[in-house]
Amino acid sequence: MQLRYGFRLYPSGPQRAALARAFGCARVVFNDALRVREDARAAGLPFVTSGELSHRLTAVKKTPERAWLSGVSSVVLQQSLRDLDAAYRNFFDGLKGKRPAMGAPRFKSRKDRRQSIRFTANAGWKVTGGGRLRLPKVGDVRVKWSRTLPSTPATVTVVRDAAGRYFASFVVETGPEEVLPTTVPEVGIDLGLGHFAVLSDGRKIDSPRFLRRAEKQLKKAQRVLARKEKGSQNRDKARQRVARVHARVADARREFHHQLSTRLIRENQAIAVEDLAVKGLARTRLAKSVHDAGWSQFVAMLEYKAARYGRTLIRIGRYEPTSQVCSVCGVKDGPKPLHIRVWTCGGCGMVLDRDINAAVNIAKAAGPAVSARGAQVRPGLVPAQRSETGTHPIPQPSTGR
Repeated sequence: MQLRYGFRLYPSGPQRAALARAFGCARVVFNDALRVREDARAAGLPFVTSGELSHRLTAVKKTPERAWLSGVSSVVLQQSLRDLDAAYRNFFDGLKGKRPAMGAPRFKSRKDRRQSIRFTANAGWKVTGGGRLRLPKVGDVRVKWSRTLPSTPATVTVVRDAAGRYFASFVVETGPEEVLPTTVPEVGIDLGLGHFAVLSDGRKIDSPRFLRRAEKQLKKAQRVLARKEKGSQNRDKARQRVARVHARVADARREFHHQLSTRLIRENQAIAVEDLAVKGLARTRLAKSVHDAGWSQFVAMLEYKAARYGRTLIRIGRYEPTSQVCSVCGVKDGPKPLHIRVWTCGGCGMVLDRDINAAVNIAKAAGPAVSARGAQVRPGLVPAQRSETGTHPIPQPSTGR
């Protein structure tokens, strides 16, 4: 299984300048290669192969107009071409129905707030004896190591986010020795907005609402940004202050998701969740609260941790009437308005909590699948999270139940 480990980098002034040059050169190579393929498509010529693009890159580095490309590692430039290939591959696979539809590769802008470059083993990068990350034509960069890598990584991706922070991202292979001992409990999870998650055993996890809690600070920072002159350095500083607020919110949300998902994976052998129509809900008046909850990120964590630790994750169809059926007698009372949180079953007379009843029904709906498929429903390779290619998803219409 592949997992991504990220660590904070603290480059010095000259190192930040060298990384900025590398980001810029990788962007130019990506855009040049994309332009070559787009021109060939417009002229009705065959698709330009990766080998041809690589030969053109080697030739263009010898010209006066692009001689400055030699100032960065050649591996970074070649990996930029690989990113373009991956972007096209994702686009074509989406057209063939092999994966969710993706937009065609687009040109990168120097104003893009998130930038990245990748070094493979051929680049000669390494971790020094003093714990620094040695990058070719950049230097030894200070790293904040928060954990030990489970294996030797083959590549490292250096990322600069919108808040101006630098990260080193390692993709490593993990072995089967991380499988947890088998346990008995199985749980169903009903995700919501009032409570982030309600478990079938009756526990309710409150929603932290990280974005809502930071709205006052964010509003102040955005007001300051709006008053700055466009194109000025003060405006860029104000923009970074806004980005730092958003980054703190995202970090807190991610940490909450990690802690909760890890606890649930360790406590339960099987977990059932509902496949929510997040894209559809994100286009309603509840959009801010839906994005603040981050259900998709949480379920993605459950999925890869279940595969990593030998647990089971079952997804229940979004049209399953979990809120309409009594979990005791099975009588279907029909849909109920959202303001009704407690209701009495017309069949058995039980007083039911709406969310707990839904969580129990989710667990029951996944019960036969758990017993039939065994300990691990989704085994095998789980790709590292966070895409590094240049494709962008096309919003697809979806409906909630």
